[in-house]
Amino acid sequence: MLTKFSPSRFLGIAIAFLQRFLQRRIRTFSLLFAVGLSLTLAVSACSPSASDNSGTPQTTQAASPAVSSTKVRIGYQKASTILYALKGKGELEKAFATSGSSVTWSEFPAGPPLLEALNAGSIDFGYTGESPPIFAQSGGIPLVYVAYDPWSPKAEAILVPKDSPIKSVVELKGKKVAFAKGSNANYLLVKALEKAGVQYSDIQQVTLTPADARAVFEGKKVDAWAIWDPYLAAAEAATGARTLTDATGLAPNRGYYLAAKSFVDAKPDALKIVIDQVKKVSDWAKNNPSEVAKFLSPALGIDAPVLEIAEKRREYDVLPLTDEVITKQQEVADTFYKIKLIPKQIKVKEIVWQGK
Repeated sequence: MLTKFSPSRFLGIAIAFLQRFLQRRIRTFSLLFAVGLSLTLAVSACSPSASDNSGTPQTTQAASPAVSSTKVRIGYQKASTILYALKGKGELEKAFATSGSSVTWSEFPAGPPLLEALNAGSIDFGYTGESPPIFAQSGGIPLVYVAYDPWSPKAEAILVPKDSPIKSVVELKGKKVAFAKGSNANYLLVKALEKAGVQYSDIQQVTLTPADARAVFEGKKVDAWAIWDPYLAAAEAATGARTLTDATGLAPNRGYYLAAKSFVDAKPDALKIVIDQVKKVSDWAKNNPSEVAKFLSPALGIDAPVLEIAEKRREYDVLPLTDEVITKQQEVADTFYKIKLIPKQIKVKEIVWQGK
């Protein structure tokens, strides 16, 4: 005869089974915990860092954040000479070695992507022409001007092919002009067109990196190219390109050493070491154009005699920003805002380093 199913009797059996199961698990866990605690105490008692022979507790000394934890991350362009030479000489690493600090290097094709990396927190320090920091500041990138390089208005120009019918800047209206957007050559182009009475919007803007721009220029897929040395000197030598105008009377063509605001605020001593080393290499470059040309030639793939031409028409120095320099840089910013290249007005002076 089958026994009638009773839900209440079944529930009671289940509860009794669970109680016995949990009791066994608790006893097992208690035993494991006790064994683990005993082993921990035994290891601690044998550890030399736990106490000395007198029984006095020992404290592990943390490394000084200002010394051993400093990592300086430099962004550079091969064509910008000084930082590339500083990397090659290894002097910055030597300057930081005694403090246990380290230096890392990241290469960029132009200033705008370098400053994007600064914004992303990938680098702490870099060098660009006059225009990239304008775009960066307007875009909210937290950067600081820490020094400037005089460079030279002769070291950038607007080129046309040697057999081009274009003889003046005014004839660029409606033509294709290559340049790196946000670069110093971008500002030269704007000012040259303005002087010629041509609207910036009246040209066909072809924004390319220097390497890509040279390819389309040599292939005659653009009518003109706004570019800086040493790419300028290389194009002149290789193709016989003609200069419509250089930056004389149009743009200062200065370079700027820039740093992330977080780096300036947290590690001002490290920043000063970097600037001191940059200054030493700059002084060397100023007095040794032939040596600089030979040093850069393998990296850039440009013959040393061509690079020497570029070196001899530029200036070198590492200087604090003066009121006159800040005013000129503000003019660049105001020009870009006027033609709507940047979305808002900015004040350059607000992000100039006041350190000494």
